[in-house]
Amino acid sequence: MESEIIKAMKAERRQAGGRRVRSGAASGLRDGLRAVAASPGPAGGAAAGAVHGSGPFGLAFDSGLEIKTRSVEQTLLPLVSQITTLINHKDNTKKSDKTLQAIQRVGQAVNLAVGRFVKVGEAIANENWDLKEEINIACIEAKQAGETIAALTDMSSLNRPESDGQITIFTDKTGVIKAARLLLSSVTKVLLLADRVVIKQIIRSRNKVLATIERLEKVNSFQEFVQIFSQFGNEMVEFAHLTGDRQNDLKDEKKKAKMAAARAVLEKCTMMLLTASKTCLRHPNCESAHKNKEGVFDRMKVVLDKVIEIVTECKPNGETDISSISIFTGIKEFKMNIETLRENLYFQSKETLSAMLDALLERTEDFTDCAYTSHEHRECILELSAQARMELQQLISVWIEAQSKKTKSIDEELELAVLKISHSLNELKKELHSTAAQLAADLVKYHTDHVVLKALKLTGVEGNLEGLAEYACKLSEQKERLVETCRLLRHVSGTEPLEITCIHAEETFQVTGQQIISAAETLTLHPSSKIAKENLDVFCEAWESQISDMLTLLREINDVFEGRRGEKYGYLSLPKPMKNNANLKSLKPDKPDSEEQAKIAKLGLKLGLLTSDANCEIEKWEDQEDEIVRYGRNMSSMAYSLYLFTRGEGPIKTSQDLIHQLEVFVEEGLKLASSVQAFSKQLKDDDKLMLLLEINKLVPLCHQLQAVTKTPLQNQVFLKVDKSITKTRCIMATLVQLLSLCYKLLKKLQMENNRWVSVTNKDSVDGKT
Repeated sequence: MESEIIKAMKAERRQAGGRRVRSGAASGLRDGLRAVAASPGPAGGAAAGAVHGSGPFGLAFDSGLEIKTRSVEQTLLPLVSQITTLINHKDNTKKSDKTLQAIQRVGQAVNLAVGRFVKVGEAIANENWDLKEEINIACIEAKQAGETIAALTDMSSLNRPESDGQITIFTDKTGVIKAARLLLSSVTKVLLLADRVVIKQIIRSRNKVLATIERLEKVNSFQEFVQIFSQFGNEMVEFAHLTGDRQNDLKDEKKKAKMAAARAVLEKCTMMLLTASKTCLRHPNCESAHKNKEGVFDRMKVVLDKVIEIVTECKPNGETDISSISIFTGIKEFKMNIETLRENLYFQSKETLSAMLDALLERTEDFTDCAYTSHEHRECILELSAQARMELQQLISVWIEAQSKKTKSIDEELELAVLKISHSLNELKKELHSTAAQLAADLVKYHTDHVVLKALKLTGVEGNLEGLAEYACKLSEQKERLVETCRLLRHVSGTEPLEITCIHAEETFQVTGQQIISAAETLTLHPSSKIAKENLDVFCEAWESQISDMLTLLREINDVFEGRRGEKYGYLSLPKPMKNNANLKSLKPDKPDSEEQAKIAKLGLKLGLLTSDANCEIEKWEDQEDEIVRYGRNMSSMAYSLYLFTRGEGPIKTSQDLIHQLEVFVEEGLKLASSVQAFSKQLKDDDKLMLLLEINKLVPLCHQLQAVTKTPLQNQVFLKVDKSITKTRCIMATLVQLLSLCYKLLKKLQMENNRWVSVTNKDSVDGKT
């Protein structure tokens, strides 16, 4: 019964991920203003500027109304666009019938749309008594402003004799601006109040989930648990819908990252809650089972509270966020402060700058005090920190001198001092990033096979308590190292969303590590218990998943550091499907089971590690525009997209996308082989033969992968994906070897050429040539 519930919840969650569920309040208000967009008028920069707080002729919102969601902003854009059209018309233009009719149409469209908007707003007010008065007042203001705009743009009687005294947009532009300002302000108020209704829905949904969790925590019978868990599943799906919409709607990237992290924890904890509770019910007197279950329930409650903190922006008991800023953020702020000295010598005090640098360099102790930092990296960080302190003292000395006398030479010395300390801090950033990235890459690569987890499972089914103690200690050591690495990665993450992801990873390793040990202890005490074994498997899968996520996190951090955010190369855009492709038409959805998914995930993880190895080889090359490097980089990036596909992420969404990406991957591989073959012609016979042997490995593999993509599926999607990823992995392993060999041979060739040039020059000097 319980497995049926989980399947139903997963199906609902997948459907929720594939659509954007809008609340009735938001969609109704948006529909109310939709007709405005159909009227002619500019929707460009002026409209966007007005939404962000400023517009033509002083048109602006109440500065107290902060727009925090995309839906509110997008709903306002059509209205702002048409009001901008009215205000920006030229007074001295010829008042032709066509112009007058256009102005009147815009005015009427605005008034009609506002009328519909007001009706929806009033309906929302009637359903929410606590907000009714505020919404109604704002609706009345909006309606009055809409009617005023309609009256001022009524041109039907303008050309008649009796209309000489009529007030219109041509005679009272100030009145139009005033009405427009009132309209925008009141509409924004209604939208923000409606947004509060959405927040209330999330709070109500969370309260229902929390109440059901507390009931689940107290159940003593399996039958009662299954009944309540079914209700809990439905409530969690509703909560996932609401929070997912909120996450997509938020403008603040930091809040979006926090919401994504919270939702990820809740999704994983749902399965953990099921198996931990079943284990506790099956073994009611087992202390480790109770400890394991309590850990899951406690974490879910904490995360539910965090979601409410995000949507309400209120911490319990007025707490504040005490997390320290990262080193990279500190460097950025410090550099901004010293650069202001170019414009204003009195903007900062020397004591403030010294304190900022001291605080910044103090945080580098997280790297130098880390037991896993190599001696070389530690020495380099300490040396660069001392260099930065020395450069600051030099800057302060020149700064003080510049305050007393203003000369061109002093200005140049100050500029040089600013540049020197900026350079020192940039070098420190590079060293910190290199240290953290190397630690993380080595750690992920080392733990890919999950030897300790396998050993814990084995000792559990054997009932080996001594083995449990040994491997629990090893897992604790591994956990501490992963937690430490996540802290270092946070310092070099480069963006607030990635900082949040690092914090989430750190917390996940910390909590999941303890829960794996308690689950393993329960299995060791009850080695024949199937549910205890299933429970341990669930927690181990969460650990493995987080290790895999850490690889993605490292890749994103490296991309930010190197300025390669997003789709950095054109080849990431998938080619369009070709017409009349019988192979593509035969594709049908084929849902893999859990064993198949696990196999593909494992293949994908190995592929992800190979892309890291390829990138390391590529970075060695001085000429990044070399053909070999370019094709190798393309292949590595596409292989990384395939790795993301095995995790249900990235640009590849369907089997058709996968086949297209593989076809392009094969093309790049064959181009690389041609480039390497051209390069081999410059080499001596022995080196040339060595390189041709590697090419002869790559080309057949590319042709084999090409054959796999063209093989009819016959409803065996998993089999085709499995073969494709396996072949791609073989090609990437060959690529890594090929890039390494090409680099060595290129260096050897350059040395020989330099030596020949040197000898030739010497002979020329001696007169022997």
